Amino acid sequence: MLTAYDYPTALAIDQAGIDSILVGDSLGMVVLGYENTLPVTMQDMLHHCRAVARGARYALLVGDMPFMSYQADVADAVRNAGRFLQEGGMDAVKLEGGRERVEAIRAIVGAGIPVMGHLGLTPQSVNQFGGFLAQGKTASAARQLLEDAFLLEQAGCFSIVLESVPDRLAELVSRRLGIPTIGIGAGAGCDGQVLVTHDLLGLFDRFTPRFVKKYADFYEKMGAAFDAFKADVEGRAFPSKEHTFSISEDEWRQFLAEVE
Repeated sequence: MLTAYDYPTALAIDQAGIDSILVGDSLGMVVLGYENTLPVTMQDMLHHCRAVARGARYALLVGDMPFMSYQADVADAVRNAGRFLQEGGMDAVKLEGGRERVEAIRAIVGAGIPVMGHLGLTPQSVNQFGGFLAQGKTASAARQLLEDAFLLEQAGCFSIVLESVPDRLAELVSRRLGIPTIGIGAGAGCDGQVLVTHDLLGLFDRFTPRFVKKYADFYEKMGAAFDAFKADVEGRAFPSKEHTFSISEDEWRQFLAEVE
């Protein structure tokens, strides 16, 4: 699974045969420039979901429910989840949290909307955690995460993202669940893996999480391309003949005769 927030990225990911595309609320940081995901709204998410849905034909499309779109009220959670399918073109939704989200998950699934869970480092709880810190590193925290995973499965989740948890814990959870796990910073023992595409491509230069493998450095390449464009324009090397349109000599002479 990879993230996408626009049509061309979704098209490329889909054509690469990636199984699932997540329209993540990570767009708040890598696209909109926020410090975290908390300011992202339903309007933001639906706008980007529609763009992704226009680009992808084969991948399973999962929309990330933003902060406060499901936490306060179960009825609101169901309505907002439905909007991702009805207005955003998604196939499923993802929401963060464990036992405290079971009631909302049951209601959303009961409305016929597939739900992907998310445990471990849940970015919408960053203030509660005191930062983007790995989770499940004590015996009690690991036990709670395992219990929460079972609760999410029982509530009807079809899959669970495990983020920034010890690899042995993620592998154990993956073995014991009957639904697939998708890891991000959770080791190779999960059933699948997800990365933020901007991290994978080296497009987000503010910071790179430890669990990210950069497969390209597009930020550096963009800078070089912008520098080359600027130099070409200043040196009048661009646009050249191949990039311009022409008018015939007869038409040009007639034009000059009319205006002079």
